[in-house]
Amino acid sequence: MTEEFESRIEALRAEIKEHNYRYYILDDPAIPDTEYDRLLHELKRLEEKLGEPVPADSPTQTVGAPISTTFTAREHGMPLLSLADIFDSSDVHDYDRRIHQLLEDKPCTYIAEPKIDGLAINLRYVEGHLDVAATRGDGRVGEDVTGNVRTIADIPWRLKGDCPPLLEVRGEVYIPKRAFEELNSLQQQNEKKVFANPRNAAAGSLRQIDPRVTAKRPLHFFAYGVGLGGEGLAQTQYQLLEWLKRAGFPVQDVAVLEDADALLDHYRHMLEIRPHLDYEIDGVVYKVNELSLHRLLGERSRSPRWAIAHKFPAEEAQTSVLDIEFQVGRTGALTPVARLEPVSVGGVTVSNATLHNMDEIRRKDVRVGDSVMVRRAGDVIPEVVRVLPELRPRDARTVVLPSICPECGSAVIQSEEEAVARCSGGLFCKAQVKEAIKHFSSRRAMDIDGLGSKLVEQMVDQHVIRHVDDLYRLNKEQVAGLERMGERSAKNLLRAIEDSKQTTLERFVYALGVREVGEATAVSLARHFGTLEHIMQASEEELQNAPEVGPVVASHVVTFFAQPHNREVIAHLLEAGISWPDVEPDTSNNRLFGHTYVITGALSNFSRSEAKQELEALGARVSASVSAKTTAVIAGENPGSKLDKAQQLAVPVLSEGDLQSLLKGSSLI
Repeated sequence: MTEEFESRIEALRAEIKEHNYRYYILDDPAIPDTEYDRLLHELKRLEEKLGEPVPADSPTQTVGAPISTTFTAREHGMPLLSLADIFDSSDVHDYDRRIHQLLEDKPCTYIAEPKIDGLAINLRYVEGHLDVAATRGDGRVGEDVTGNVRTIADIPWRLKGDCPPLLEVRGEVYIPKRAFEELNSLQQQNEKKVFANPRNAAAGSLRQIDPRVTAKRPLHFFAYGVGLGGEGLAQTQYQLLEWLKRAGFPVQDVAVLEDADALLDHYRHMLEIRPHLDYEIDGVVYKVNELSLHRLLGERSRSPRWAIAHKFPAEEAQTSVLDIEFQVGRTGALTPVARLEPVSVGGVTVSNATLHNMDEIRRKDVRVGDSVMVRRAGDVIPEVVRVLPELRPRDARTVVLPSICPECGSAVIQSEEEAVARCSGGLFCKAQVKEAIKHFSSRRAMDIDGLGSKLVEQMVDQHVIRHVDDLYRLNKEQVAGLERMGERSAKNLLRAIEDSKQTTLERFVYALGVREVGEATAVSLARHFGTLEHIMQASEEELQNAPEVGPVVASHVVTFFAQPHNREVIAHLLEAGISWPDVEPDTSNNRLFGHTYVITGALSNFSRSEAKQELEALGARVSASVSAKTTAVIAGENPGSKLDKAQQLAVPVLSEGDLQSLLKGSSLI
């Protein structure tokens, strides 16, 4: 057993040292804080069980990591120690009990300070002027980042009022939440590495070789204590913070508390307001308020006895992706959802997390089998924050967007303008059916009076109807049996459904809920094609000859009517008796149907968009490129390469005067 302990201890020491190096030197942690805490606590527990002297270089005895050779080493006047962590209410009571035992029941109070998730800095002031700024480093020696720190507006170059000839001020450099998001967005735009969290963003920003880079980063600072030279400035930690404030430093709001119960009440309060702060905190630091008692309580090798950090439940945790499935929303949007190995995040067990869309999956490179970081803040749906590629197994599986809807089998479509992929089976897909029925029955569509949203949801939930065509098979007994629907209400609703059968083609087309087909587009389609059959059979090119219909709308229309399920529901609706007066196609202004034009150069009497609209109103198609099928190129002043292409292909070229004649009725081509 002793050999097993020793083997595990050595493995843990090596692993934690590597993580310290990545965290403190590279600013690129491989694991979340919670996993690091777990490893450190396991090592501490095993060292205690082994019962042998612990080496001075064990991670349980040291702070941070050896400093980088990139920066000049600076020794702190007093060690800049770390804090021991506690995690639950019993730990708080134990801490309070230990303090009183060590003080032999001398009276004391506590001060509770938010624990900022940033980078610890030691600032040395000589005669009130900022002399040296250094990172924590290994607690004894840090990295000289004076030039970079001077770019932080919160840190005074000269202290206000009287101050000791030599004074070390300790505090935390951080980046506000919104600024962190903007910084990462900028990093993405510039195709640079994004930061894992605000702490790493702050550390990476402060540890730049060029201070001009640091100056562009939104760094801020809070002071929380003093080191060498701070003796006699105050009698309590609260008074010390007030002194630091007067000297010109920003400090956080704190609370002076009496006992463990008060500490826990304050902790719960901070946990509640945490989402509303504009900077990240990951816990609350409890300190004995009376500074004279700090000397009595003393220090351990890596942390003081008079202070401790009560950590919040992790809002991020590491887990693995078991599978990635696609859920279909009420508008047909397909959302990828990661099925996770269950993990506790923020005090809640999480087994699913959203991945938003395929662009997000590609950007984060999430694969089935990956180890990932999951975040949950407040009531927000858990999301996969980032992948841990160094832990990726060889058989990790790439995610592919399904070509058919997992709910109804209809084709999945995705336009170039949209990140979201959607199911095209709007009338049939059970994930979309409620919204399809609500739209179908709305006032501007089929106008079924009395069929409100709640009634639609009740009918679908109770399986009274499954699709829109089921509305026309309802009987009085089915409707009267619904909640808040008596015999008279049922009779009125059935009459409204019957009345809706007499409609217009444009209303019916709009009611179908084809994506991007609004009322104006439905009118255009109805008037241009005259019959539903012609609309359903039209190609994308033919559809674009109708006013108001561009390539995106045409694609949605073709895809919608290509789905057998949608055609089946439409057939049932027509069989139920829905009809409309015949529509004579409007061909009076369709004399350029089948012609394709390209516009190049500046026009005197039209903008190019106006010329395009005039041509399309006559049934023509206006293209952005010249081909052998182009009817003619309309050339204004300073035409571009399109004119050269037309001449190469022997495509006719028209002047602006020719265009005006064409629009007035002349047949030039």
